[in-house]
Amino acid sequence: MTVAAIKSDFPAHIAQAKRVTLKVGSALIVNPQTGAANTLWMRGLAEDVARLRKAGVEVMIVSSGAGALGRRYLGLNTRQLPLDRKQAAAAAGQPILMRAWDEVFSEHGIKVAQVLLTREDTERRRRWLNARETADTLLKLGVVPIVNENDTVATEEIRYGDNDRLAARAAMLVRSEALVLLSDIDGLYTADPRNNPSAEHIGVVETITPDIEAMAGGANAAAGVGTGGMATKIAAARIAGAAGCSTTIMNGQGLRPLSALGQGARYTLFVAQASSGAAYKAWIAGTVVPAGQIHIDAGAANALALGKSLLPSGISSVAGVFDKGDSVSVLHDGRELARGIAAYSSDDIASIKGRASKEIEALLGYTSGDEVIHRDDLVMV
Repeated sequence: MTVAAIKSDFPAHIAQAKRVTLKVGSALIVNPQTGAANTLWMRGLAEDVARLRKAGVEVMIVSSGAGALGRRYLGLNTRQLPLDRKQAAAAAGQPILMRAWDEVFSEHGIKVAQVLLTREDTERRRRWLNARETADTLLKLGVVPIVNENDTVATEEIRYGDNDRLAARAAMLVRSEALVLLSDIDGLYTADPRNNPSAEHIGVVETITPDIEAMAGGANAAAGVGTGGMATKIAAARIAGAAGCSTTIMNGQGLRPLSALGQGARYTLFVAQASSGAAYKAWIAGTVVPAGQIHIDAGAANALALGKSLLPSGISSVAGVFDKGDSVSVLHDGRELARGIAAYSSDDIASIKGRASKEIEALLGYTSGDEVIHRDDLVMV
């Protein structure tokens, strides 16, 4: 089957994306009869993901379910647990969850990898950059990253608490163009459809208004094993949309949920407010006070003007003290040319300035890549 034929099986906003992030709730992962991993359903999703990958779409999955699987494994038969037992359940359930994902994806010759994040990992720039490098590398290697909140170390005060918002931040992390929230409801309604038979389904949301947010008030998940409701999904759509990523809320209970979208299954699409690249670069350019300055020579200035990355060989000096992941100004002859996210600290850049990229590891004892600022993390001003 041709790439075009495969893409025709999916909605355009998914088929035309370079990267898609899927969020899978606990109600889909856990078999309601046995409490074990629902490998039959997971196998169907893996088949959909395999088809998307054949069409050139990279896919990351944000997967709930570790806590529920761990509770069953440890014989903890209630969700009302103190924090230490919740963390113990998550620790016990995470390998069970990963074994299940590995089983269903291995049938397609696809490898999976576990990526555990906390809120601090997505809020602090250095951790953000490190996490992004890991996820990017996995995707480029053809691996499907399986993301979950690191519940074994996160306290109540620093947890996301639901994987909808975590999924939105993870989608931002890898610059996904589409986020799909697989749930037990087929999108947003004007009221809770389980209580109000006259509730109307909303197919497309161009802008999230207070009225849209009010509609989410009563439409909460009914499955009993998850933590997110419609309100958290709206919050996720707002986060993703601001980063140029569309959000789809759909009923994922069918065995081939993504394929069902192309066959007319109903969903709600929250339209992205900009392209992901434009939104990310607008965020970089909007830094109020850059952490430091990198001064470059004429050759490097010309390379940046052509859309290339900043290499150490073109750097003449560094001003200020900053860490890897901080936003910095790039100047030539005293004039700011660009802003970007530094891949190295000010001390490390001072050690490698004017040198070839191949010398970085020998000079520093490690490498974060050939570029001091990658072109994807740099915007001309």
